[in-house]
Amino acid sequence: MKTLLSTQPGPIGVFDSGYGGLTILGKIRELLPAYDYVYLGDNARTPYGSRSFEVVYEFTRQAVTRLFELGCHLVILACNTASAKALRSIQMNDLPRLDPRRRVLGVIRPTVECIGGLTVSRHVGVLATAGTVRSESYPLEVHKLFPDITIYGQACPMWVPLVENDEAGGDGADYFVRKYIGQLLQKDDRIDTVILGCTHYPLLLPKIRQFMPPRVRIVAQGGLVARSLADYLRRHPEMDARCTRGGTCTYLTTEAEEKFTESASIFLNTAVQVSHVSLE
Repeated sequence: MKTLLSTQPGPIGVFDSGYGGLTILGKIRELLPAYDYVYLGDNARTPYGSRSFEVVYEFTRQAVTRLFELGCHLVILACNTASAKALRSIQMNDLPRLDPRRRVLGVIRPTVECIGGLTVSRHVGVLATAGTVRSESYPLEVHKLFPDITIYGQACPMWVPLVENDEAGGDGADYFVRKYIGQLLQKDDRIDTVILGCTHYPLLLPKIRQFMPPRVRIVAQGGLVARSLADYLRRHPEMDARCTRGGTCTYLTTEAEEKFTESASIFLNTAVQVSHVSLE
């Protein structure tokens, strides 16, 4: 049955399976502070990285539908796994049914678009979750735009737990940061650009810079996604007109509110008010 959705302007939706998308939201709000936002974290069912394509698609579809019901005409999947495993299916199969005028955008394409102008050697690495690496979304997107670039993926399974347990700056992080960077660079010593393909990883940037060779450029997603969104709104005034401007941000979680508030402070360095929402 088709969902009845409001045609009134509403906030911009930002979805993530957990907390990492808060790094994307922060950069978006820095660049575009006038807009209203709703952040939805499916914290009760995180992580998505180890789940199948079918499960990630279903969970992401539920979240997007809920954000549409909350008045969002534009939703950003601030999650590499959801962008890799669910974005295309939602765009092709669900938007025509729910409302063909609404849009869902991901974080992989904006990240990839800048790579051609950054790498000199044309050998690029991606540090990401196992799910994002297995999806091969980055090689597929890179080769669409830059067929001459060779790209290598390296899964970093311990980085998200380090960040979420507030250990990103601790001595214990050194081993795992050094380990995964070393494993990536062993695949090809000509890599001169590395994409941080997970929204948690900017919190590890000081450690990553410490162990990454100075010759290697590190590409974080937040600023790229924010600039891409600003450009999208400029190029699509009809969508821009459907986005309200009150400078507000509402936070929703599928987990307990107190748990979200505690963990969100790691990513935002400030306390937030959050409400519980069910997606099932």
